[in-house]
Amino acid sequence: MHNAAFAALGLNWCYVACEVDPKNLRAAIAGAQVMGFAGINLTVPHKLLAVDMVDALDASAKIWGAVNTIRFEGRTTKGDWLPLREFETDTPVETRSVGFNTDADGLANSLREDLNMELRGKKVLLLGAGGAGRTAALKLASEHVSELFLVNRTVSKVQELRGEIARLHPSFCVGEGYPNSRETKIDLVINATSLGLKAGDASPLDESQFPLRQAGAVYDMIYRPAETALLRAARAAGCKTANGLGMLLHQGARSFEIWTARPAPLEAMRRALEENIYGRRA
Repeated sequence: MHNAAFAALGLNWCYVACEVDPKNLRAAIAGAQVMGFAGINLTVPHKLLAVDMVDALDASAKIWGAVNTIRFEGRTTKGDWLPLREFETDTPVETRSVGFNTDADGLANSLREDLNMELRGKKVLLLGAGGAGRTAALKLASEHVSELFLVNRTVSKVQELRGEIARLHPSFCVGEGYPNSRETKIDLVINATSLGLKAGDASPLDESQFPLRQAGAVYDMIYRPAETALLRAARAAGCKTANGLGMLLHQGARSFEIWTARPAPLEAMRRALEENIYGRRA
């Protein structure tokens, strides 16, 4: 999607994928910096590790405690820090790496676009309290959902995340596990686990604990396959459904804007994603 965006705007840039072992992450970031990269994206398991490896953190990375986007900057002779793309002829006095997080806003934007859902005042059941689930939970709390129920296979992770939310939002209501009543209505169920990535994976939702008929909408962060077992069951139960392609699109668009300081060409990026992932052509 980034290469499609560069082409759409006539930028002579290139986005490439590189596999990096976690033990080599610090060296990889430093290498990209000295080679003059405009920036990089990070995926699991690097997002949490990079928080302590960049020179500075944007407010977004500080709030969500994870880095998925890095922009490399240079300092001018006047002491100003500018993106490295600004140094076409001059050489910066020194360079630095700045960490950002675009995942949280990517999720919120996708929910608004794909489910027509504003989060304020909604009741949400979140499946998963790992890296993606943690960011989602913190974002949901900041968006002032009315109630948040956290479900995770490892209970200690739920308790740790509840404590983190309580420190940031002392009056916010967080439930551990499924809603107590089998009649409780939930506006939105979000899957932030990896269950559904592989063929034959069971649904991450225990319907003996919470029947899907009590949910208004279901969002699965997984985008390949396009429809997971959870989304199939949710559609059959009459729920509105969406997968994580929109989240991928919007977090990528924000990264693009951080690097280029230009509005992202969303439709060109969306078409490239759908063609690459699902084989769809416009």
